[in-house]
Amino acid sequence: MNNKVKALSIAATAMLSVLIAAGCSSNSSGNNMKGDSKEPAKKPVISQSIYDRGTVPPDEGTIEKNRWTDWINENAPATVRFTAIPRWESQAKFNTLFASTSAPDLIFEFDTNYRNQLYNQKQLMPLDDLIAKHSTVYKKQLEQNPVLKKIGTKPDGKLYEFGRIVGLSTNHVLYVRADWLKELNFEVPKTTDDLYKVIKAFTEQDPDNNGKNDTFGYSLSFVTGYITDSMFQNVAWVVEDGKLIHDWDRSKAATAFKKKLYDEGLIDKDFLADKNGEKAKQDFINGKLGFYGVNGGGGAPGLQILEAMRKNDPNSQMIPIELPQSPFGQFSPVIQNPVQMTAVINASAKDPRAVMKYVDFLVSEPTQKTLSKGIEGTHWKNGANGCPEVIVDEARQKKELSWMGDFILLNSSATWGKCADFASTLDPSKPLEKEFLGIIDMAKKAYLDPVRPIAELTSSEHMPTLPQDLQLIVTNANKTIADTINKAIVSGASYTVEQAIEDAKSTWEKSGGKQVDDWYAKWYVENKDKAFLKEDMYKMRNQ
Repeated sequence: MNNKVKALSIAATAMLSVLIAAGCSSNSSGNNMKGDSKEPAKKPVISQSIYDRGTVPPDEGTIEKNRWTDWINENAPATVRFTAIPRWESQAKFNTLFASTSAPDLIFEFDTNYRNQLYNQKQLMPLDDLIAKHSTVYKKQLEQNPVLKKIGTKPDGKLYEFGRIVGLSTNHVLYVRADWLKELNFEVPKTTDDLYKVIKAFTEQDPDNNGKNDTFGYSLSFVTGYITDSMFQNVAWVVEDGKLIHDWDRSKAATAFKKKLYDEGLIDKDFLADKNGEKAKQDFINGKLGFYGVNGGGGAPGLQILEAMRKNDPNSQMIPIELPQSPFGQFSPVIQNPVQMTAVINASAKDPRAVMKYVDFLVSEPTQKTLSKGIEGTHWKNGANGCPEVIVDEARQKKELSWMGDFILLNSSATWGKCADFASTLDPSKPLEKEFLGIIDMAKKAYLDPVRPIAELTSSEHMPTLPQDLQLIVTNANKTIADTINKAIVSGASYTVEQAIEDAKSTWEKSGGKQVDDWYAKWYVENKDKAFLKEDMYKMRNQ
């Protein structure tokens, strides 16, 4: 009996100790009985794609795990798992992910045709109700910019795409050696005939005064080749008499111009091997080329060329010029698409509400600033012009900031006003940067005026997506046609432009090209009043 009493006494003491400990624990963190202290809510987990360009420095991690993915996960309303997508093989990667049902919840993809393909496959989630019920920031952006809804809406009348307003800005820029023009007493060429005369002089009249026959007037590689086609409006489908037609006359004129330059030795005869234009770029920098077309020429790439050229020749000068007028009119080269649709939600996303809240986080101004410029006070401060000014050295900037671009594919930079322009990063107290500020203004004046519109019907991102069978016709025929045109340019008298165009037309017709032409013509008749065409682009000059 005594043993039982003793055992009960020990048990009671132990229970009392537990209760006391529990009471102490409760008191140390507040009164749990009243519910004053709660476990922090666990953030939902979502996934997103991000382009992998191989540019993240090894000591910064990977594109899936680095200082900026960490910052996002510390500050976003969701825990985000990032899926790397090889930039130039994105569709193959996405196809594999969709096939294995492991595609991310939030998908970023520039290619309009591929996004439309996903829509046709019913892989995308409609956004209208999601935005109406669970968005504040992006909803406001849609209200302020109805064009986002116009472009992001699919044929079923529902909104499927998120986008951004980037404003109208230059892209392709044609530069000329202004000091060579002055040396040889030429004005900026106004027509393609004038252009030919200047190119010939640049090649044959020793514009650099070194006594050697070592300069070319022009280039046909990469961007400069595209710009040449823009001069002649050689863009395949053009509007004539209110109809969208497949034109061959412009192709014939552009090809004849190129062939003339080639036959007379006014361009580098190895231009076809210079696929990315790098050789032409170095020739321009080194004073061996008179004209050169630059992708992003009104931004950092243009400034870098000016800096490199000036180091080689302190007296060198370059200016952007209006594209010379051809027999088909005067046009501008490719400009930046002012409205880009960049993201969609996977129809299989398990927590669409969390994805929507995350999109709101991404498009908010504080997030835009951080993922564009870095941490305020660490990477940048407000400059004298009221815009962010980088405060880290070039090495640290390259290491920590230079690869951030794919985190801001929903960044509506137009909302930043003047601070969105590359010009806002330049210091007019530095002579070279002051000079480039003038170049930027010249390029805008030359290329952003609807009096000289782009040659295309609209930005390629806003062209309609062909049905898959018709797209296959275009893909197969275009390769053969391009080879035919290039053959005419480099073959001298043995293969004329006239024969090449006839052969190209034959290839197109035998490939089923008439079906494509008919489809585009019908689409234009039915959609010209509601599609986002170049006229709409120029309406956004002040955004």
